[in-house]
Amino acid sequence: MNRAAALLSGGLDSAVAAAWALGAGFDVAALTVDYGQRHRAELEAARAVASHLGISDHRFVGVDLRAFGGSALTDDVAVPRDRCEIGEDIPATYVPARNTVLLALLTALAEVAGAHRLILGANVQDYSGYPDCRPAYLRAFAQVARLGTRAGAEGAEFAVLAPLLHLSKAGIIRLGASLGVDFGLTMSCYDPPAAGVHCGRCDACALRRRGFAEAGLADPTSYAQPPAQPAVS
Repeated sequence: MNRAAALLSGGLDSAVAAAWALGAGFDVAALTVDYGQRHRAELEAARAVASHLGISDHRFVGVDLRAFGGSALTDDVAVPRDRCEIGEDIPATYVPARNTVLLALLTALAEVAGAHRLILGANVQDYSGYPDCRPAYLRAFAQVARLGTRAGAEGAEFAVLAPLLHLSKAGIIRLGASLGVDFGLTMSCYDPPAAGVHCGRCDACALRRRGFAEAGLADPTSYAQPPAQPAVS
């Protein structure tokens, strides 16, 4: 069976990546990780997205990265808002070693599920700011999965697939629309003010809003307020 294990955060990118995997013919097992994130609304969004995509094997795992802090998403640090430049530096929303932790958990699920393809929604606008979204990192993690698992020792060739890696946010949205993704179910905001509502001013909201505009598609997102100024990558 052509199986894959996909990280499903509940955000727009992970939803499109999972939909891509299904469209590519993979039988997908999805993993959502509650790591103590500020934007916990994405956990319920992940559940809704998995149901919408027809993914029946959907696991939830908890690991509290608040024990370390060091990020606006896991510590008492303000979420950046209304930034003119996005992707020029490592932002305060970078969570130390998050993708390493999440991909390790995904590898465990993959090994149990008999899947040798690890799917995540990393893309160019992430890896310009987040070191654990860079292509070199993703290639290196595939080697870790091969060397550190029983399946790998027995000859399995693990690969980390990031189908959105070189797409703009508009390109991701167009791809998701072509795959039938219901973007209204997704949650991108780093600090949502209410259930199902995006703040409209954090980096994730700015990129999401601009992505829909550049894609020429209607944005189903509920924003609490518009950004003070347009974001530029």
